[in-house]
Amino acid sequence: MIKKSLLPLGLAAVIAASTPAQAHFGMVIPSTNIVSPSQKTVELTLSFSHPFELIGMDLSKPAAFYVVSGGKRTDLGNALEKTAVMNHQAWHTTYRVKRPGVYQFVMEPTPYWEPAEDLFIIHYTKTIIAAFGADSGWDEPLGLATEIMPLTRPFANYSGNSFSGQVLLNGKPVPHAEVEVEFYNQDGRLKAPSDYHITQVVNADGTGIFTFACPRQGWWGFSALNKASYTLPDPSGKAKPVELGAVLWIYMDGYGEK
Repeated sequence: MIKKSLLPLGLAAVIAASTPAQAHFGMVIPSTNIVSPSQKTVELTLSFSHPFELIGMDLSKPAAFYVVSGGKRTDLGNALEKTAVMNHQAWHTTYRVKRPGVYQFVMEPTPYWEPAEDLFIIHYTKTIIAAFGADSGWDEPLGLATEIMPLTRPFANYSGNSFSGQVLLNGKPVPHAEVEVEFYNQDGRLKAPSDYHITQVVNADGTGIFTFACPRQGWWGFSALNKASYTLPDPSGKAKPVELGAVLWIYMDGYGEK
């Protein structure tokens, strides 16, 4: 590897600019995405990271965290407790499922100031859980500022399956949205052949619909980024743009794999 500190400043800048940027992902990871009557409780961990590389960032207490099921929204923000993920501040709670249904968990984070990109990041992050055999409501949008609406059932899928979703911004499809995809490399065993492999990229079609085949068992994150119509003041008070992320996490099961 060439050490940038030994390169002329201009050349080092060119190399830095040519390196694929690391993708940030809001994360809402449950202990399971299928709840059985004998289980009933789900552990949920909220964090902010580069999930493949296992590089964490501090997550301030979310502006909102809630679950939607059967058209009813239940606030869970007061139940969050501090924890650590990748050696950075994160949040955790336990949710008890009381009845059959499909449960959509949503995190709206406090705006994250990213000086390296000179902008704020707000990732509206969700994951979807099925309980006690229920199988309806997983494809219902929640009216978030931006979100990915599943077109493939987001639970009970096998590794190798394709997943399709539609990117929405203010409730409307985003034509040709760029969708970043990363695998949550929880045990750190996977090594990417190159920096390009860390974050997969797929373009949506003219109606905001994309498809991606997930080749491995585990959690997969999908993120579509758009610029907000408003700005926020940075620490010095200057108005800065806001990156809105629509993030969805799904789990792919293995064929009898452990």
